[in-house]
Amino acid sequence: MTLEIQARDRLIVALDCSAAEAIAHANALAGTVRWLKVGMTLFYQEGPAIVRTLQDRGFDIFLDLKLHDIPHQVNGAARAAARLGVQMLTVHASGGPDMMQAACEGSYAGADEAGVQPPSILAITVLTSMSDAALALVGIQRSAAQQVELLASLAIEAGVDGIVCSPLETGAVRAVVGADRLVVTPGVRPVWAEKGDQSRITTPLDALSSGASHLVVGRPITGADVPADAAALIISEMEAGTR
Repeated sequence: MTLEIQARDRLIVALDCSAAEAIAHANALAGTVRWLKVGMTLFYQEGPAIVRTLQDRGFDIFLDLKLHDIPHQVNGAARAAARLGVQMLTVHASGGPDMMQAACEGSYAGADEAGVQPPSILAITVLTSMSDAALALVGIQRSAAQQVELLASLAIEAGVDGIVCSPLETGAVRAVVGADRLVVTPGVRPVWAEKGDQSRITTPLDALSSGASHLVVGRPITGADVPADAAALIISEMEAGTR
């Protein structure tokens, strides 16, 4: 992998909580981490205002809205999101190449209108909560690993900037997308943290060594007694893997 990113800049802290909790976490993590993830729970509660509040505190924002609709709607949504000046935005690869391309085009247009850099468009492959058995229940007979590789290939052809996948698939995805695109992995749990509700997980060190560019970590940090200490511990683990 040729992306040269410092360990601190690889960690994205997920804020799936209320606005008050998000702001408290941001205040606690300022100076320790660069990235915060605003997902659907927080964004649907608070709207664009919470993004601006966190940006005002100096953070880069991963806006994880998992856009999935007809291309026209996704184009408009990506255009609006890009105007906020966020750095990453997600779409579902299962929406197909036309939808992903519409997201890219919308993000470019919105960023140009606002005079900001367009966000990196990241394609969600298979959610980390989905096992092979869960995929079979919705009619997908391929394994999670096979489905991830298929969707990653479609996403790259559609022009996205990176892929979101479980850390168990990062090696295969890195081989598909090449050295310079982003590979963002949720489902990362340090060895001292509980597994939670995600079924395809691994440690920060293993995810990085497999080819991840960024790691998304939520509850092990936000649920810690001292979130900044937990984040610093994970960053130390990541630094060990990038030396």
